[in-house]
Amino acid sequence: MQIKRIEKEMRDTPLHKGTEHHLGRLRAKLSKLKEKELESDSKKGGGGGGYAVKKQGDATVVLVGPPSVGKSTLINKLTNAKSKVAPYAFTTVTVVPGMMDYKDAKIQILDVPGLIEGAEKGKGRGKEVLSVIRGSDLLIIISDVKNKSAHKTMTKTLEQNGIRINQEKPKISIRKMIKGGIQIISNIEQPFSDETVKEISKEYRIPNAEVTIKEKLSLDQLIDSFSKNRVYVQGLYVLNKSDLSNQSNKSNSKTLLISAEEGTNLETLQKLIWKKLGLIRVYLVRPDEKPSKNNPIIMKKGQTLTHLMKTIGEEFAEGKDEAKIWGTGSKFPGQTVSLLKKLQDGMQIRFV
Repeated sequence: MQIKRIEKEMRDTPLHKGTEHHLGRLRAKLSKLKEKELESDSKKGGGGGGYAVKKQGDATVVLVGPPSVGKSTLINKLTNAKSKVAPYAFTTVTVVPGMMDYKDAKIQILDVPGLIEGAEKGKGRGKEVLSVIRGSDLLIIISDVKNKSAHKTMTKTLEQNGIRINQEKPKISIRKMIKGGIQIISNIEQPFSDETVKEISKEYRIPNAEVTIKEKLSLDQLIDSFSKNRVYVQGLYVLNKSDLSNQSNKSNSKTLLISAEEGTNLETLQKLIWKKLGLIRVYLVRPDEKPSKNNPIIMKKGQTLTHLMKTIGEEFAEGKDEAKIWGTGSKFPGQTVSLLKKLQDGMQIRFV
């Protein structure tokens, strides 16, 4: 098998300046082969059997975890779903959608079958599960207090399938050209040589391109930048069944301890979901109204008044080139601002 042969060659090749670009190309070749394997698998088995779930609401969250850690109980507590609950593995055999109402937002939460090792090879309906995961806005990576190591295992499985958790997309642009070879533009010292960049470009069949690197990257991030199947998604790590543990029910920077059965820390989980999704509420003020919070619209951090206008609709936007704002983000009530103004949670807006 080609993958095993390349992995052996990588193990047998000593790392030094003379072999760096060769190893870089081998890693790129390995990554590319695995991508093809994933694409082939998804065409053979992905999407069917109840897995084509339509995205609804303001964002989509997927519960990811091994069997029998309480995902079904959790979705039933957070949403209007009726996911079957039983004390044995693989109770959930299809995607169960639910809708969580929080701060005027409709957040879709999906309960999928338990993710296990070998998922990418079809074990435990893993191919279909991974397909749903790739289309999410946030993952709740859940295990229980008796199986803490599952977080590491699941993260590794997701990483191997091109899913990057809590990572930013590398700041690099690759502009293909007709001729000129590979031109590398960067004033930042990298842990790999220009020759390595060129070798990886060749592996991805890009003979001519302008590669602009805007930050310090690892070799893996460089390869990710050339790949077409990488997905960058936010993730929350949760340990369920805290009622079976003597640990204190407090959140830390990495893991939230909850009890879905008893409702412990579920409000904290909702707050973290909101924060990780980067959602905000803004309020539309009609011409004949006083500023109020009667008409909430859910948007995302970083978006501008222009984004809001497009969300409302093109007909509404016609002839409007500025806005008046009240509340959060305004220097004084009714401040006139340009449509490039960034939205803030609680901002009240009238387009003029």
